[in-house]
Amino acid sequence: MNLILILLVSLLSCAAQLCQKQAASADIRQDKRRLVMWIALSLLLLGVAMLLWLAVLRVVPVSVAYPMLSLNFVLVAVAARLIWHETYTRRQWLGTLAIVAGVALMGGHL
Repeated sequence: MNLILILLVSLLSCAAQLCQKQAASADIRQDKRRLVMWIALSLLLLGVAMLLWLAVLRVVPVSVAYPMLSLNFVLVAVAARLIWHETYTRRQWLGTLAIVAGVALMGGHL
């Protein structure tokens, strides 16, 4: 259950980051409502993620839980590749795989 909560926090944080990217790409002069919508959605997702994170920290030592949030780097990188077709070098993908390996090692303690 702890692992599921940590994964949910990571997914919510990732979604919030993607909303921030959308807000950053909005043309403020033409569409202020769109900008405000993306920022508000990002804040909502971050707020829910924070509340769930507090629940995680009640039962999981921070030395184990916090490194698991590095999964966000992987999720955001994959989402950016799928949504905005961003390119990644082999070195970036190797770094991402190293993060996944670290998360898998840390996840063994849950």
